[in-house]
Amino acid sequence: MNYTVEKINEALSTVNDPDLHRDLVSLKMIENIAINGKNISFDLVLTTPACPMKNRMKNDCINAIHEVVDAAAVVDVNLTSRVTTHRKQDDEFLKGIKNIIAIASGKGGVGKSTVAVNLAVALANTGASVALVDADIYGPSIPLMFDALKERPAAIDVDGHTKLIPIEKYGVKLLSIGFFVDPNKALVWRGPMASGALKQLFTDGDWGEIDYMLIDLPPGTGDMHLTMIQTVPVTGAIIVSTPQQLAIADVRKAADMFRQETINVPILGVVENMAYFTPAELPNNKYYIFGKEGCIQLANDLDVPLLSQIPIVQSIAESGDSGKPAACDQNSIVGKAFMQLAEKTAQQIAIRNAEQQPTKVVEINH
Repeated sequence: MNYTVEKINEALSTVNDPDLHRDLVSLKMIENIAINGKNISFDLVLTTPACPMKNRMKNDCINAIHEVVDAAAVVDVNLTSRVTTHRKQDDEFLKGIKNIIAIASGKGGVGKSTVAVNLAVALANTGASVALVDADIYGPSIPLMFDALKERPAAIDVDGHTKLIPIEKYGVKLLSIGFFVDPNKALVWRGPMASGALKQLFTDGDWGEIDYMLIDLPPGTGDMHLTMIQTVPVTGAIIVSTPQQLAIADVRKAADMFRQETINVPILGVVENMAYFTPAELPNNKYYIFGKEGCIQLANDLDVPLLSQIPIVQSIAESGDSGKPAACDQNSIVGKAFMQLAEKTAQQIAIRNAEQQPTKVVEINH
């Protein structure tokens, strides 16, 4: 039997992307088809290296070739990726950055920065290019959580403009006001000064090509949040909360901010942090210290996915203090939880890019 590229495309056009609900050929996810006797090879170009459905899609492709072309064919599927973006193609501002994701809570103490740090590291572990901007100008924690308190970004000249080279740790590019101020002294700035400093972190950074830029926002719904949405085109927001009803009540306000008609930033999903306590000596036991499944109801009310439930484990607190994020250990309970978060976040970004309007900077007229 003589195989043809047309017959192979016919077979692969029967395979749908499970998230986008369209066939792989029309989505242009099949490239470099090669035929050598009974050997067939091609690239399956995923929308993200963190795709949680990649093995299913690979197997579906092999089965389709066997059913439509030849059951005896030897099929080699090379998984690769090209992270999608829905930014306007002519947008020169932060041109190399494909997706910008805000990490918000509306309330302090729920572990938002911990989630942001570990999500960034988990995404980088998948092979994606990742950046993290510490937008908590008054209480920057990113330098400590990456063991980078003593590091200072270098400055270079790019076309007559001074640019900052972000600090890079665990595969993540970092900028924080904490790299430029004394960590032992309070930062006493009025709103406009803090907003100006945040803008500079975005505009003065020499970021290069980035698949996912995460923004660790401060608690509340104030100046820094408005500065962010008026400065950068945000792809979507992730809402972090603990299961407590007291926390959820405040977190709902953060979600409501993004859904205001004048802002209209898509919410990608909810992360339930401190979902349950699991002792190291009893890894199969779960104790719901702060209540059970509070964020499941929140996600349902917002009509968005629950992206992950992160347990309370002593190693998370220790890793934050030591400067080595828990997500670095991909085989631990916490590492696996953050990898699940990375996969589901990337999945929701790909769906958002396929189904919703391009991102743009929000204009708010007072």
